[in-house]
Amino acid sequence: MPKNPTRIQLLELDIDLRLADLWREAGEIDEWNLDVVAAFMRAAYGKGYCDALTEDAPGSLCHEHGYRVPARKPQPTPDH
Repeated sequence: MPKNPTRIQLLELDIDLRLADLWREAGEIDEWNLDVVAAFMRAAYGKGYCDALTEDAPGSLCHEHGYRVPARKPQPTPDH
């Protein structure tokens, strides 16, 4: 990590720390192929999704790193 990291580098570090278990498991893979890469991509996406759902303050990862918190999509109104 550079002495004065950019905000994207700090975000990458924060995400890497959240994915530490996946990184550790990736280091144990001897033979990479498309199926293994796809499995890790799905696992990382799922981990991020779960982290977002369980944040104490929704959007805090974006906010803490100086990024705009995306607006939530409006919920459809049920038809009666």
